[in-house]
Formats: sequence, structure tokens, C-alpha cells
Amino acid sequence: MATPTTAALGPGKDFSESRRWLQLIVGIVCMVATANIQYAWTLFVPEIQKTFGWERASIQIAFTIFVLVQTWLAPIEGYFIDKFGPRVMVAFGAIMIGAAWVLNSQAASLTGFYVGAAVGGIGVGCIYATCINNALKWFPDRRGLAVGLTAGGFGAGSAATILPIASMIESAGFQETFFFFGLLQGGLAFVAAWFLQSPKAGQVKASEKLNQSRRDYTLKEALNTKLFWLMLLMFTCVVTGGMMAVAQLGVIAQDLGVKEFKVNLYFFTMAALPLALMLDRIMNGISRPLFGWISDHIGREKTMVIAFSLEGVGIIALGYFGHNPWAFLILSGVVFLAWGEVYSLFSALAGDAFGTKHIGKIYGVLYCAKGIGALFVPVGNLLMEATGTWSSVLYTVAAMDLFAAFLAVTLLPKTLANHVAKSSTGPVATAGTASAHA
Repeated sequence: MATPTTAALGPGKDFSESRRWLQLIVGIVCMVATANIQYAWTLFVPEIQKTFGWERASIQIAFTIFVLVQTWLAPIEGYFIDKFGPRVMVAFGAIMIGAAWVLNSQAASLTGFYVGAAVGGIGVGCIYATCINNALKWFPDRRGLAVGLTAGGFGAGSAATILPIASMIESAGFQETFFFFGLLQGGLAFVAAWFLQSPKAGQVKASEKLNQSRRDYTLKEALNTKLFWLMLLMFTCVVTGGMMAVAQLGVIAQDLGVKEFKVNLYFFTMAALPLALMLDRIMNGISRPLFGWISDHIGREKTMVIAFSLEGVGIIALGYFGHNPWAFLILSGVVFLAWGEVYSLFSALAGDAFGTKHIGKIYGVLYCAKGIGALFVPVGNLLMEATGTWSSVLYTVAAMDLFAAFLAVTLLPKTLANHVAKSSTGPVATAGTASAHA
């Protein structure tokens, strides 16, 4: 049913509300197909180590390479999104994610896995940046919810396939698992890509509930604001803890002695680690639209305070009580619930603060915070080996989360208000002009 927005659409500009929800669904499908490249990696690490005998820290460098490539190429990918549009970018990304796991299936050296990680990083970066970009542009009035649902597809997308992947690794080996799921995931994303499109000028209007800039900032202008660098600092602090958990959960479970613990759920029995991974993906996926929706109503800053504080406390508790299998399950879920929202809150806040005409480039630079956080993944292994406990690592990242929560209470509200007030003195962006090219 065609429903015009509150914006004046002009003669002949028919807008279908269902069209933008269809775009959101397609973007989520693409994210679901992409998720395992990152979130299932922890299942493969012990098998790779067992097969080749390499040091854990050396294997995990592949994960760091993946995240660095995925995040630090995001500004360049933002440029190509504007140039070629969402269809071409996601289709290209789909080919790359499929190729990445096919390469991993054939790798017999660390270099081979590093190359596979780089190819996968390019593919995931293209798909992730494009789908988030599209959600921001189609839903300026519900940015938190829209990008939350889209990012949630990435966070929870692997939940349905964690058990099949774990089962296939056990029965057929990790090489065949890489090959089969690489082709499956890449093919799904490639087909979905051709249904994507961008909104035309005049189809969307900004929210009236939140502080949103009245003009579109260029990347250079955004980099010259205090708000951008404050957001980058907070993003880096919070994402570091989550990245540690994503890459190291299997290793942490093994070192804490709970990996092989069998959890009796009456109807079936499952090992603690696969169950934790499945629950974590669900919690991670729920958190993104949940906290995004909350932020649409109470503001990004207040939502950040709640989420960042919850994650910090959850990580501290995981370090203290993680030797108990049930505590490990519950607390790892809490950590992922509180961490997943960073990808909806910061992207939505970036759209609010800087407009959407150049959001691909601007959020691309901001998203590099994830790459910075990934640098701590192998460092975490070394710190654990030096101290003999994961507690020192977990307490360090928890302190970073609580610091970010402190900044969200003290500096962020005033900085954002001043930024929005200054934006009203610049050229006013008309509804929809931000969406015309990507």
C-alpha cells in the first residue's frame, strides 16, 4: 500500500512504504549470508591448530587481518557505493566472501589463511558498509531501528548455522566445511544483491524526535568536528571488548575448563561452547534492533550509557565467575547483548550528526574503530600467556567499556547539542538529497 512520507514528495513522486521495508529485508538477508565469515571463525581455530600445530596467536593473526581489511577499507568502499550503487557492491562482496572460505579450504600454510582473511575482509566490508548505508538512507526517521535490524542480521545471522558448521567440522573436517559454506553463503548474498536499490530524492524525511543536523557534512568537515573524534574514541573503547569475545570465546572456554561441559536441557544435551555461541549470536542480534529502537525514543546518548555499563559489568563478572559453566553461558550472553548495539547506535548517531549524503565515507572512517579493536585480539593471547589468566584481559576491556559509559554521560550530550546547533547555520539539506547517489 502506497503511503507518502510527511515530506512533500512533489508531483509524480509516488512513495511506497512497503518498498523501503523490502529493501531492509533484502539488506538483512545479505548480512545473514555474510555473518559466518566473522562469527564462526572461533570454531575453526582449534581444528586448524590441531591439524597444523601452529601457535594460537599466529592463527589468530588471520582474524586480525580480516577485521583490519574489513574496517580500514570502509572509507574507500563508501566512495564506491556512491559511484556504483548497492547492487554492484554487494554482488562483488558476495563473490569475495565465497572465495575467502574456498581459499581457506585449500590453505596449507599460515600465509594461505592470511590471504583468505584479507579476501573475506574485502567481501564483508563491501556488503556490510552497503547495507548499513542503504538502511540509513531509507529510514532517516527510524535510523536506530533500521540499522539495528540490518546489523542484527550480521550479529545473529550465524545462529542458525553454528550447529551445522560445528557438526560438519566434526564429521567431515574443517576444510570441507569451509568449502561448502563458502559457496552457500556467497551464492545467497549474490542473488539477494540484485534486489537492492537506493531511495530517490524526496522520499524520506528526518526524525522530529532527535537532535539531527540540518545539513550534510563532507568527510573533511566531519573530521574537523570534536564530535567525530569523541565518537571514534568511544566506539574504539567499546568494540575492543566485543572483538576479544568474538575471536577468543572458544579459546577462553577451553582455558576456563568449560568447553566440553555437557549442558542438559531436558530435551537434548549440548556442549557448553556451541550452546554459548548459538545463544550469543541470538543475543547479539536482538541487541542491535532493541537498543536501536530504544535510542530512537530516548536518544542515542542515554542508550549508550545503559548498554556500555551493562557490558562492562558483564565482562567483569565473566572473568570472575566464568569457571562455572552455567555462569559462562549466561554472562557471555550478557556481554554480547550489551556489545552488539554499538553497530546500530554509532551508525545512527553518525547519520543524525553528519547527514547521509556522504555517510558512506564518514561512517567508513568511524567504523575503523573496529579495526583498532581487532589489534588487541592477538595481544590478548600474549597478555593471557604472560599473566596465566584471562581475568587480566577481561578486566582491562571492562574498564574501557565503563570509560565509554562515563563519556556518554558527561561529554557526549553537550558536544552533540553544540554540533547540531552549529549545523543550523550552514546550508540546509532538503529531504532526500542525501540519498540521490547511493
